Amino acid sequence: MTTNNGTPITLVGNLTDDPELRFTPNGVAVAKWSVAVNRRTYDAQAGEWRDAGTDFHRVTAWRSLAENVAGTLSKGMRVVVVGDLRQRSWTDEKTNEKKSAWEIEASAVGPDLAFATATVSKVAKSNGAAPGDEAWESASRTRPAAAPAPAHR
Repeated sequence: MTTNNGTPITLVGNLTDDPELRFTPNGVAVAKWSVAVNRRTYDAQAGEWRDAGTDFHRVTAWRSLAENVAGTLSKGMRVVVVGDLRQRSWTDEKTNEKKSAWEIEASAVGPDLAFATATVSKVAKSNGAAPGDEAWESASRTRPAAAPAPAHR
């Protein structure tokens, strides 16, 4: 299920790096990685498929999906990513130029079973804060310590 805050998109490609898992100050997991999608076109005149280039896509996942992706997938694996295509804009602090990038916020990720097998095990659900790019920038690579339980009287 996508969040409908962007253009729905499905990618099938290979991870170009290991997913990087971080945690926001509130303890919400966020993972980022890149997927390479090789494009091919059919040349009817030659009667064969030809390479038509490679597109690279940045992908972000939140909460349990982020943790599961980081704990399951690694560089080189072929994956299927479902999510929303979003444009992120910012101003470069050094040049004061306006910049933008297209990114995918994943709502579902899995291995491409045409190229691998998988063993599936359910995990408990977790809740967290709303996603935002600022949260990634300030995120830690370790989960914050849990607050101590209040003392009972």
